[in-house]
Amino acid sequence: MFDGAELASGGQREVKTTCPYCGVGCGVIARVAADGAVSVRGDAGHPANRGRLCSKGSALADTLVPEGRLLHPEIGGPENRYRRVSWDEALGEVARRFSDTIARHGPDSVAFYVSGQLLTEDYYVANKLMKGFIGSANIDTNSRLCMASSVVGHKRGLGADAVPGSYEDFECADLVVLVGSNLAWCHPVLNQRLLAARAERGTRIVLVDPRRTDCVDAADRHLALKAGTDAVLFNGLLAWLDSRGHRDAGFTAAHVEGVEEALAAARADAPDVATVARRCGMEEAEVAAFYAEFAATGRVVTVYSQGVNQSSQGSDTVNAILNLHFLTGRIGRAGCGPFSVTGQPNAMGGREVGGLANQLAAHMGFTAEEVGRVGRFWSAPRMADKPGLKAVDLFRAIEAGTVKAVWIMATNPAVSMPDAGRVRRALAKCETVVVSDCIRDTDTGRFAHIRLPAKGWSEKDGTVTNSDRTVSRQRAFMAGAGEARADWWIMTQVARRMGFAEAFRYETAAAVFREHAALSGFENGGARAFDIGALGGLDDDGYDALAPFTWPWRTGSEPQKRLFGDGRFFTADGRARMLAVTAKPLPRVLPDGALLLNSGRLRDQWHTMTRTGLSARLSAHAPEPRLDINPADAAARGLVDGGLARIATAAGEALARVHVTDAQSEGAIFLPMHWTDRFTGACVIGRLIDDGAVDPASGQPDLKRMPATVEPWRPDWTAFLLARRPVEPGHGGYWARRAVAGGHLVEMAGMGAIPAVEAWLPGLDPAGAAVEFHDEARGGLRMAWMDGDRLEACLFVAAAGRLPPRGWLAGLLAADGLDDGARAGLLAGRAPGVADEGRIVCACFSVGINRLAHAIRDRGLTSVAEIGAALKAGTNCGSCVPELKEVLRHAHQREVA
Repeated sequence: MFDGAELASGGQREVKTTCPYCGVGCGVIARVAADGAVSVRGDAGHPANRGRLCSKGSALADTLVPEGRLLHPEIGGPENRYRRVSWDEALGEVARRFSDTIARHGPDSVAFYVSGQLLTEDYYVANKLMKGFIGSANIDTNSRLCMASSVVGHKRGLGADAVPGSYEDFECADLVVLVGSNLAWCHPVLNQRLLAARAERGTRIVLVDPRRTDCVDAADRHLALKAGTDAVLFNGLLAWLDSRGHRDAGFTAAHVEGVEEALAAARADAPDVATVARRCGMEEAEVAAFYAEFAATGRVVTVYSQGVNQSSQGSDTVNAILNLHFLTGRIGRAGCGPFSVTGQPNAMGGREVGGLANQLAAHMGFTAEEVGRVGRFWSAPRMADKPGLKAVDLFRAIEAGTVKAVWIMATNPAVSMPDAGRVRRALAKCETVVVSDCIRDTDTGRFAHIRLPAKGWSEKDGTVTNSDRTVSRQRAFMAGAGEARADWWIMTQVARRMGFAEAFRYETAAAVFREHAALSGFENGGARAFDIGALGGLDDDGYDALAPFTWPWRTGSEPQKRLFGDGRFFTADGRARMLAVTAKPLPRVLPDGALLLNSGRLRDQWHTMTRTGLSARLSAHAPEPRLDINPADAAARGLVDGGLARIATAAGEALARVHVTDAQSEGAIFLPMHWTDRFTGACVIGRLIDDGAVDPASGQPDLKRMPATVEPWRPDWTAFLLARRPVEPGHGGYWARRAVAGGHLVEMAGMGAIPAVEAWLPGLDPAGAAVEFHDEARGGLRMAWMDGDRLEACLFVAAAGRLPPRGWLAGLLAADGLDDGARAGLLAGRAPGVADEGRIVCACFSVGINRLAHAIRDRGLTSVAEIGAALKAGTNCGSCVPELKEVLRHAHQREVA
């Protein structure tokens, strides 16, 4: 189970590591050249991706830049200027503040808020410090926002938070049902494995999703059900299967409890196909056809993600899915089972060490027996004996003043939490806010009293666990930037200063991993699913060379890829539990004229863009926050494609670019989750969604169904700015910034008079402009700032008419100097004979819409394969293939901008 982690030749090194993005957990080989330049490729030997990478993974080297990094510990505060301090002073200040707060107000007056971006070793130390030594369970994670409902569903049905199968089941299933999962964009490499199975053995795909996402391109059936009615659909299927004799009577009799109760609830909730169709907003024929296909197919995998989890009834919907597999015995066998795909690279690893407030380490809970067991293993002086505050309640407690000190690690809750306005108010009044992060200036970091520089991907060392329970090593191949340190090291040092030195003697990540592994096997005996006790004695060299493996890996046995093949589950009696589920109505009232706001990920961006936002090619596909809306809804509200819209909810307002598309169902809108105050003036999704709708079992907020009104926002002027350094315009109104080669592009629009130049370029002397042009007739302005022959910035403003294309101008920022031709075309915005790439469609190879259209027309390209041969587009991760097909369909009608 070990392999060489590092290869060296010709003055360069190659290091095997793991991608830091989604839960697929792709293996990456990072090559460091003799001059320090880094390139990445997929690891063909890794079981998750077999050499493939998506657009984000392929662009990892683009993000390894010093821009924006937090390089040194800082102390200050929102009201005061930050000052650089030594690590000793910073760590001492954290320890003093937390110790003083605990002494005055008790252990529940402090909290940690952590992240699936942490490595398992980091997570373990945080959990141990808070729950075993501070004595509170007030540690929760941003996985609460994406995976908590799956945890509850798994534990109620399976007896443990354990995904039953492996990625190989996608490839040997005859039917894969994607539920609330945009696999093509959110888990592209896993989607490619599914598409390969479809091509090679005819695997059928059913998509259950209100939106027509890119998954539709390969789906054999799309069930565009009404948002929030998944449980109705699956309850109906459960009742239908049983009524037509599709129960596996032998399996249920031997291995399942609660069958009749679950069936009675399903029959009462969804008694027939007609009822299901009416409640789900579908035709009876399509419901009946899906039910018949499910029944007729022996090998079925049901894949679900945030469309299920991020709901006020997410836990029940998970159990409704599990019920189907229990009733029919489709679990524990190749090509069968429910499959939760995680959003973050280490959401699973965090759950293994108790990262959630209602868990203890090694998948244990808060029974007296489990509290005692963990306490004995840790020799903990004050074990937490009850669950702590879940994320929403945690920030409410900070606002109320009952939690007076919070340490936030590797996450950005001022953006990502629902009711982000409340989160910001809470952090603003909190006595102590500590933020550990790679990035100096985040929305959350601006509230910090103490900033601690953490190592980032490429610098840190540890393990992560992906969606199919595969544990992989993340290895460092670069030195830490500035004085950045590993998160586990930072917490260990604070723990020692708080008086817990004996229990926190770790000097390496391997030492933490050994303890974590040993605890998983401690007093286990097969009773708990999570067990990697076989690695409890792993030495440092073995840890360095550790190859990917799947848990459980019990002492004296081999790693186990598929669970429950013997029909035994991790409940007290070894039997699975079917849960009686009743679908619930939308908890929020939908006023007349309102639309349901849905949020989620884009193909080429990640979370709050602190990493992907540094890459010009990843920022080019969706350069601005974009509101997807159905043509009928747009027409009814006077919205036009490419215009701007104001979105308003009970929680707040936002401005976004309009994208009219029939991929969006009527009555609903979609807005991506990624933009922050660093990248836009007014489109933080967390400010639009309140925190009032929460799953009662999991504490997971409903982020998919917020009532919203939408209206046109018609600015008096539009503009764009290109600058070498990042700029946050101060003019108000609308703006959105993205990376381009050599700098940044900011799109802007506003009401009233065109502001003074200083509002757009704070700190830049407008008198230093080398060239300037005023268009009196159109009320326009064009300016450029030069440093010798090098372009530093340029600004284009128009009160009427169109602005020039951005592509050629953006390319000038990357040039060391401008020649005479470039100078002559600068203020015109276009160089003679230079074609504009247009919006990027294929991020892997930076192929734009205009180049595609011209190639299709001029070379007579008629298929995606021919496009790939000519331009490479679509030949890497394949995420852009559905869009390439759309471009082909409309190539001869589309007007090329």
